[in-house]
Amino acid sequence: MKKAYLAFLFFVFLVDCSDSSPSFVDGASNGSSKKMEGMILVHGGTVTLGSNDSRYRVNERPAMNVLLDYDFYMDVHEVTCDDYRNTAKSGNLKDFTECEDDRYPLSNVTYYDAVLFANAKSKLENYDTAYTYSKAVFDGDGHCTNLDGFAFHPEVKAYRLPTESEWVYVASRGWDPSRNSWNADNSDFKAHHVCTVEKDSLGFCDLAGNVKEWVNDWAGKLLDTTIVNFVGNAGDGNIGERILKGGYYSDYASNMNVVSRGDDYTVVSSSMAKHIGFRLAWGAIPEPTWLSASGNVQSSIVSPIASASVLKHYTGTNDMILAFRNDVNGNLAYINYKDAILTVTEISDSIDVYHPDISPDGKKVAFCTKFEGLGGDSRLYVRDLNEKGTNLVKLDVASAAIPRWRILENGDTVIVYVTDAGDNKDEASFKKSSTWQVKFADGKFGVPEKLFDGAYHGGISEDYSLAVSGARLLRARIAKSSSTVLDEATDTVWYNGEQACNVSLAHDGSKRVAFLDFGGNTGRKFANENYSTHQRLLVADSMGKLIKSIKAASGYTFDHSEWVSGSENSNIVATLANVNGAHSKIVLASLDDESIVELAEGEELWHPTLWVKRKAKIFGNDSGGSQVGSSVLDLDSAGMYYNNSGACPRAAIFRYKMELLWHYKDSAKTVILGSSRAYHGVNPKLFDEKMKAVNMAVPAATIYGNLYLFENYILPHMKNIKLIITSIDIDRGYLTGQDSENIFYKTYKSYLGYVYDENHNFWKDGYPEGLYQATYESPSADSVLERKMREDLGYYSLFGSSWATTYIRVREDSCWMDKKSDIYRMNFGLLERLLQICKENDIFVIGVLFPQDPKYKNTGAYGYTGLRRSEAPALIQEISDLSKVYSNFILMDENKMGDHDYTDIMGYDNSHISDYGARQLTHRLDSLVHTLDIEF
Repeated sequence: MKKAYLAFLFFVFLVDCSDSSPSFVDGASNGSSKKMEGMILVHGGTVTLGSNDSRYRVNERPAMNVLLDYDFYMDVHEVTCDDYRNTAKSGNLKDFTECEDDRYPLSNVTYYDAVLFANAKSKLENYDTAYTYSKAVFDGDGHCTNLDGFAFHPEVKAYRLPTESEWVYVASRGWDPSRNSWNADNSDFKAHHVCTVEKDSLGFCDLAGNVKEWVNDWAGKLLDTTIVNFVGNAGDGNIGERILKGGYYSDYASNMNVVSRGDDYTVVSSSMAKHIGFRLAWGAIPEPTWLSASGNVQSSIVSPIASASVLKHYTGTNDMILAFRNDVNGNLAYINYKDAILTVTEISDSIDVYHPDISPDGKKVAFCTKFEGLGGDSRLYVRDLNEKGTNLVKLDVASAAIPRWRILENGDTVIVYVTDAGDNKDEASFKKSSTWQVKFADGKFGVPEKLFDGAYHGGISEDYSLAVSGARLLRARIAKSSSTVLDEATDTVWYNGEQACNVSLAHDGSKRVAFLDFGGNTGRKFANENYSTHQRLLVADSMGKLIKSIKAASGYTFDHSEWVSGSENSNIVATLANVNGAHSKIVLASLDDESIVELAEGEELWHPTLWVKRKAKIFGNDSGGSQVGSSVLDLDSAGMYYNNSGACPRAAIFRYKMELLWHYKDSAKTVILGSSRAYHGVNPKLFDEKMKAVNMAVPAATIYGNLYLFENYILPHMKNIKLIITSIDIDRGYLTGQDSENIFYKTYKSYLGYVYDENHNFWKDGYPEGLYQATYESPSADSVLERKMREDLGYYSLFGSSWATTYIRVREDSCWMDKKSDIYRMNFGLLERLLQICKENDIFVIGVLFPQDPKYKNTGAYGYTGLRRSEAPALIQEISDLSKVYSNFILMDENKMGDHDYTDIMGYDNSHISDYGARQLTHRLDSLVHTLDIEF
């Protein structure tokens, strides 16, 4: 926190001695020797992000001060279609523009599209790039949906997206949306040519209005402090939410502000919308500062490189966790490869962490306070592997170092450790130390048991017949039999007594030993070349004979080598040290093909351990228990409804919905469908137990998507369904089903699980036993979301805010029915189709018009998405009249054209009810169901 404190003192000084106003000039700065065309030079100063006003979202509070002590350039206006086409033509980018003419702002672009544009522009002007990645993933239209190994390098002088701090710093000085924006009052609900409204007082165009703009940062926490050169959060390991700034053409000028960070729905790097564009900045950011997920200030950052899909080629699964020591601050850090967006989580406290090892179930981590080669007392701890490192326990012994988990034949989980991890060259000193194991169960240590003399911290074979050590010499303890640790054994020195270290025994029963040497004669003879210290990773068999050697990449040497746990393949994880001795990378080395895969990079990364969970093959059975054909479930595809490659937030939610579907397929009798109004508005746990309800609604869902889900998954597999409850969103009737909101139009093809189901006719010929388990173990997005979905049967509660504290907003032109009535008619037909299918299958349907902000009564709009109020009553009546044709249908109007009784505390925002509102609505649904002739 020292840097933050110094920043605070500097901030006070600036406030006292200056008006802190920036100067904006056309000229050279930040190392540039020429004027940046179409950009304005901005000199640094102070800015406030967020607000202390409780009406703003949680991630927009509290107010946080930022000092920018550098200069940078920023585009006068948003990147136009012409800008993009010109760069795309020369910079080898896909031209996906769909503009009426070139002066419109480029929109409907992903964050990654903007990143690739910035990189291309940097290359064309002979600059380095601010963004690096290992692989780009594109959709069918050429939009980039993911960049594997993505990393931002703020120290590079290049084109990039502006940070939120830079954007707000520039925008807030000339902020006047009533004069300088295309908004709901003057835009006709569409984008306009850039710079066709008055420029702001600093010479920038369209910072407010026209289209929203991507900025560089993750949407993480703000702190009540002052930070120098803030570049955002170190990452967002949940669903990867990014930040959008400024209003757009459907926002009222009075509602635009520089605080807001989001959109109608959560945006991630792969999100696209016709009202989202961007502008660029240029210049390096010296000594950047991030915030960690736990809110700690970080002056360095660790970046994941290889994606889970890349690693899966070597390990066979996505279920992996990489843990290591960040030697810059001494913290334990880890990457969970099941997370949608790979980020590094650090557990911050005062305990130094060395040699972490992850428990067999992947839930805990053991570590010690001294490292190999350093003698003296060491402490051994175990804690939960989560952001806070909860349930920390300490082994109560005089000294314990280098812990290694193992499972005994009787099923007990134990930790093997040594009493001293120091230099083992002197035999007498080595024999004074000893190797022990201690049972660990229910979060507690058992009674330690001594195994034998000598600190064999390199590992012990499953049958105790081999133990190894290396902290100067490669020592081995070889037992004559393997029935007990007390068997007579021989202590010996391998590798001809030459210097060795970082010894690790394989976990696969092969008793292979990996180690590093110091360019010894034995290793050079085996490799048939001279090499330097730690330049080669060596592997010996169970008798100490060399059998394999892998050379480090040019300019690097290995360190901290360890076998990968749980892996069927021959994989070793290690660090790479550069020519200056900095351990800047963690890599996986495959003995099978001798490839080296970069996993993470940072300033100083030590002692990596890669935990891998193995999965058993699952045979596919039909509902009667017989095997389907002769195949087995392909665990690379089955249940993989989410992945790490550009996943959208709705897919993240659907991942859990699909898990619920397979889990409750035989017991569910009521299913909730619909949009975010139903997702947040109907709580299955509040229904009569006999209804056995599950909420399958998803934000932004369309009736087209709901019907697809119903026909292909719900109807064939949830065979006991008696009731469907669905939102009726008449104000969203302009959606075609081919919109980005419907993941079952195109987006589903990005996820192997849906494609796999489709290729097997959605398992309509018989559910494959094990699909639920495969889904349960598949990549997921967010532990909080995961818990809520499972505990609340798919319902996601909203707390806070109210009707009274939200402003009225109309997202779409209220006159859309004039141009899109045919689309509304199509959706009305899809509703009828749903009702007909349900009638044929003896399923009752309750359609719900969810309450919206009652203040819409004072506007010309029915609700948030803009249907004219004058048109709504006739449409509502037409839907209600469907009950005359379909006796299995009833419409429940809880909005009543705004004359409802959902009080302020029951509202969350313009379009959704809070948990209190959901309680009232669900209880009313429950009461209604009890009046209907439905046999549950």
